[in-house]
Amino acid sequence: QVQLVESGGGSVQAGGSLRLSCAASGFTYSNRCMGWFRQAPGKEREGVAAIRTGSGTTYYAVSVKGRFTISQDNAKNTVYLQMNSLKPDDTGMYYCAAVSICFSPLSSSPYNYWGQGTQVTVSS
Repeated sequence: QVQLVESGGGSVQAGGSLRLSCAASGFTYSNRCMGWFRQAPGKEREGVAAIRTGSGTTYYAVSVKGRFTISQDNAKNTVYLQMNSLKPDDTGMYYCAAVSICFSPLSSSPYNYWGQGTQVTVSS
């Protein structure tokens, strides 16, 4: 059974940091794309960051580049999202997702495995 389990969300003040984790199980972790997406109330889900698990190549949305860092621990089948200099606009539910073929890493539609999400709230 495929499982993606996110953790690490919470409430912080603007300028603060959070580290999200996504533990994957039930499928072959290697040679995939793992992505982080977020969705704020009333807004569409958007890609935040992604990583090719084989090469380690990373991708970032313009809005988070320089503030967020995606990384992985292949031995633990776990992907992380380090979020620094958080802004109120970063507030939302953050989801981890996985896809076998990585054509468009920051587009949500190709991803076929999703976690339940973890809430991030940034106050001003």
